[in-house]
Amino acid sequence: MSEPVVAVVGGGQLARMMTSAATALGLHLRVLVEQDDGATGRVSADAPVGLAGDEDAVLALVDGADVLTFEHEHVPSTVLAAVARRGVPVRPSAAALHHAQDKLVMRARLTELGLPCPRWAPVGTADDVARFLAEVGRPCVVKTARGGYDGKGVRLVRDAGAVSDWLADAAAGTGPALLAEEAVAFSRELAVLVARRPSGEVVSWPVVESVQRDGVCEQVIAPAPDLDPRTAAAAQRVARMVAEQLDVVGVLAVEMFEVPDMAGGPPQIVVNELAMRPHNCGHWTIDGAVTSQFEQHLRAVLDLPLGATAARAPWSVMVNVLGSDLDDLTDALPAVLADPEVKVHLYGKQVRPGRKLGHVTVCGDDLAQVRTRAVEAAARLRGELPRTHPTS
Repeated sequence: MSEPVVAVVGGGQLARMMTSAATALGLHLRVLVEQDDGATGRVSADAPVGLAGDEDAVLALVDGADVLTFEHEHVPSTVLAAVARRGVPVRPSAAALHHAQDKLVMRARLTELGLPCPRWAPVGTADDVARFLAEVGRPCVVKTARGGYDGKGVRLVRDAGAVSDWLADAAAGTGPALLAEEAVAFSRELAVLVARRPSGEVVSWPVVESVQRDGVCEQVIAPAPDLDPRTAAAAQRVARMVAEQLDVVGVLAVEMFEVPDMAGGPPQIVVNELAMRPHNCGHWTIDGAVTSQFEQHLRAVLDLPLGATAARAPWSVMVNVLGSDLDDLTDALPAVLADPEVKVHLYGKQVRPGRKLGHVTVCGDDLAQVRTRAVEAAARLRGELPRTHPTS
């Protein structure tokens, strides 16, 4: 029997980490990479070079494949329609993916479902922004409906002048449509990762806390510390409902705000963003959960039974390595690995300021100690601490 072939669009670190999971399951991963020396191109045996918007490249990718999936959402619907016409399953489907590609579509659908969202409105003119500010107060958040990630495409504004360039581009048709959202007074950011297979099975991992720096995830703590069980249950219900109602197949990340309840009840949750693929908030699962998000995504898109999501330790802390003063991060490995419980994942990327170059995870019984060790390990990989460990 020939091994199942999973075609993946996108050659960044998510596809790179999917590669090892595919190898363990005996699957053949064929990845469309932007460059052959990128994060995935350097480790994949089957990595044709091409762009997500190139219909011919994607159709060649799925030739003989059992399913098409993604490591990012930026694949044109026309390309996905062409794949569907070839009879290759697209998971998540173009209809589901549309909600992760367009924030206006996502907000409208979540609102229709009665799920907790910030107050929001489409805005196309300065007057629209002014009216929204008058309604919800200053400041508000203005987002591009398409293309934003890691803090890009998001601005905190007090007047329409702060987005005059975006408004002009949207009006001219040279930029994406815009939406405004209230600036939620949240206490922290949470995330729920779920996986769903075509037959309907849904599983979820523990609710985590996500710590941001300049709009980019810096740390993930699993499970979210001191989370009210009622809030955790509500977050899990919302994430499951999103997966089911939007017919998502694969891994889904639902990023949320935790908001204090003014009446003294348990904190409430408000949905912020969706991602229909493995996500930064789930990297801790590689070392900290029975089944990693990458293995689970492959199981789900192939409609295989889903794995257990229980944590392997009371606490897991994942810290991203965002930029580095080192030309070669492996120079820091002797010092980092002197702590034998630190797990290092480097992405093979060229160093640039603020770029996600890798992550570290530490699991254990004491949250304060686990977090300190993870933060220190990431700092060594950024070149901010000596390359010799005090315990060496």
